[in-house]
Amino acid sequence: MALQISATNPEHPALLLELPWQLPLEQWPEEYLVPLPRGISRHVVRYARAGDEVIAVKELAERPALREYQLLRDLDRLAIPAVDALAVVTGRTGTAGEELEPVLVTRHLGGSLPYRSMFETTLRPATMHRLMDALAVLLVRLHLAGFAWGDCSLSNTLFRRDAGAYAAYLVDAETGDLHPRLSPGQRDYDLELARVNISGELLDLEASGALHPSVDPIDFGTEICARYRTLWEELTRTSVYPAGKYHYIERRIRRLNDLGFDVAEMQIEHASNGDTVTFVPKVVDAGHHQRQLLRLTGLDAEENQARRLLNDLESWMATQDDYAPGDPLGARPEVLAHRWVREVFRPTVRAVPPELRGPMDPAEIYHELLEHRWYLSERAQHEIGLDSVVEDYILNILPRARETLQPTSD
Repeated sequence: MALQISATNPEHPALLLELPWQLPLEQWPEEYLVPLPRGISRHVVRYARAGDEVIAVKELAERPALREYQLLRDLDRLAIPAVDALAVVTGRTGTAGEELEPVLVTRHLGGSLPYRSMFETTLRPATMHRLMDALAVLLVRLHLAGFAWGDCSLSNTLFRRDAGAYAAYLVDAETGDLHPRLSPGQRDYDLELARVNISGELLDLEASGALHPSVDPIDFGTEICARYRTLWEELTRTSVYPAGKYHYIERRIRRLNDLGFDVAEMQIEHASNGDTVTFVPKVVDAGHHQRQLLRLTGLDAEENQARRLLNDLESWMATQDDYAPGDPLGARPEVLAHRWVREVFRPTVRAVPPELRGPMDPAEIYHELLEHRWYLSERAQHEIGLDSVVEDYILNILPRARETLQPTSD
């Protein structure tokens, strides 16, 4: 059988053809591999370079490879944080003519690390709570979209920095199922699998001496479930308000927006006696601030990054002479936003040399600079300009930041 590469992007097959598909993944030469940390897996997984991209290559049977490829594409269509599926390679044969397993190829998420690797280091309590929040948000987003993961674990989840917090990404969709809607029983079962898997991996790390003494494996798995249920309740609960108090509904929607979710559809019912109004958010979409930033500026960022950039944009707009909210003669917000990108955001980010940024993307760099400006201004008791902030950040902060973000080899 001839080698076949099924991919959505016509550029990927040409790049992938240069890799040694005639060898099992375990035998790939070092010259093709990229030393990045990996979680544990039931399959052989390797990171490799294809052109300018770093890819993850996983060996598995053809049917589950094609199924996972399609599921990852479906999650991308639903805007769920997951790795990008690039291709499935079938028809592999070894140098002696023997059949080799097909492989699934995904794009490595830049600036990310497996959750498991984070717990192999000294973990501060504040960091642990941010990791739990990010993982709970990911599970809620999956379940809102009708996706039952079936194998949530520390090894199957990546995290990357998101303006002082973390954003979690699904890596392995092999055991997942996509439905129009999940029942409470399906959600509870998926959550219980997550609790058992996560606590089990932490117990494994504890037994090997790699887990920080402050982390309790059982409590951690239970706490993620508790955070999930709190968030799910906030996003889906039914609210009953006095008739005429419609600002209560608006306040509930704003609270959901603050959590990073949009209400795409709602159900409002008046009681038969007219005394109360029942409000149910029917469809809740994640990424409220992401979409708002993208619409205004064209910048694509993580949710917390977008929230921070929007705050800075709003503060900057208020200093512009032609900013007049509600005045038809004033500049439109989109015009001012693109001016901010052109005159503030891009020059500030470009002032940080690319070779010094490490894996941090432009939005994270800008967030770091805003944090540093606040610190310097508080210390000086007056506002510090961005030019001075960038200079001090490069000299005193960036070297330490790069050390904490630099991936380690296996």
